[in-house]
Amino acid sequence: MGEHVIKLPDVGEGVAEAELVEWHVKIGDLVREDALIAAVMTDKATVEIPSPVEGEIVWLGAKVGDVVPVGSELVRLKVAGEGGHAAPPGAAEPPAAQAPQAARPAAPPAAGRSPAAAASAAAAAGKLAGAAPVRRLVRGAPRPEGEKPLASPAIRLRAREAGVDLRQVPGTGPAGRVTHEDLDAFFAQGPEAGRASGLRPKSAVAEVKLVGLRRRIAEKMSTAHARIPHITYVEEVDVTGLEELRATLNARKRQDQPKLTLLPFLMRAMVRAVAEQPHLNALFDDEAGVVHQHEGVHIGIAAQTPAGLMVPVVRHAEALDLWGCAAEANRLGEAAKAGTAGRDELSGSTITITSLGAMGGVVTTPIINHPEVAIIGVNKIMMRPVWNGAAFLPRKMMNLSSSFDHRVVDGWDAAVFVQRIRVLLETPALIFMEG
Repeated sequence: MGEHVIKLPDVGEGVAEAELVEWHVKIGDLVREDALIAAVMTDKATVEIPSPVEGEIVWLGAKVGDVVPVGSELVRLKVAGEGGHAAPPGAAEPPAAQAPQAARPAAPPAAGRSPAAAASAAAAAGKLAGAAPVRRLVRGAPRPEGEKPLASPAIRLRAREAGVDLRQVPGTGPAGRVTHEDLDAFFAQGPEAGRASGLRPKSAVAEVKLVGLRRRIAEKMSTAHARIPHITYVEEVDVTGLEELRATLNARKRQDQPKLTLLPFLMRAMVRAVAEQPHLNALFDDEAGVVHQHEGVHIGIAAQTPAGLMVPVVRHAEALDLWGCAAEANRLGEAAKAGTAGRDELSGSTITITSLGAMGGVVTTPIINHPEVAIIGVNKIMMRPVWNGAAFLPRKMMNLSSSFDHRVVDGWDAAVFVQRIRVLLETPALIFMEG
């Protein structure tokens, strides 16, 4: 038998390190060639690392959340033959490879380990040693608080109908899974044991380490909040006419055209507004004291994805019409949610839109996407009574909650910018006028 070492490969041009965000294996696992062993992240791009050989995992070189330099040892495997990268002479063998599996004595249960988990571990050890599976029934001791019981839907239904808390039922199946026999034995202890105790205090504390995209979001938000003195300006907008126009355009759109939401109208309004105030379509290098005003309008659109908050970028929105803005925003949003958006599609914005959709609330205080100087926040549309000078009329109203970098944007300029957007949205025909 030999040892093969897998090192972190070069995962991108100019990348010197990557964050380990997921292990697909653990010590003792047998892996096949090309099986995925880990996932690492750099600049919001996740890269999966496969195994080039078949073997047994005997050592893992990092924990989830660790930043690993390119070229450092990531995994060691026990392989048939001489192996790929032999360990240096005199190097200590990884703990998992010190003794053959069949010769290892059974380890005592760890402190705090549930009896069910201990029984499962004993069964696994017996299988590795070639012995018959060990199944020991342990009664009367509940799982540690926070440990989720394993059970099939049928067993969960039985327990729910009987008012049984499955966390109180020791399991004797694989990995501590609760079986029908376990439920029967639990019921046999009497009605008091078989009933959930109802309300009771909980004291478990879960420690969730921020890794991958979540950690990058936290770092970026901390930087933006610490370095940018925000000013937030809120204005209400009557979008009744815009909503009527949007419904009309959607009813008459071609089959190959996307459905219009509020977003493309806002994008076009922002293009018109920043043409009059170009210092708001800018990036501020606060270390050099230089504001970079961009002629091209690259609108970042904050999007919630299964992996966390991402900001795909619609580039050169000034060159896109209403339908083009809608199509590109839809394409990028789907790519971000599917995890297929490229690095160039998730960077380079000059001004950002953020929205919580139907849950947008009445007012928000958005944090600027550093190093930009402005962000436009969209709140939900609500029907409100509006006084027109003679009577109250039902109107569709929406608040814009927008934040600006007060170091380079004065409050007056912020108000002028938002008011210009308000006028364009309340009179949407102006969006289509040239000049």
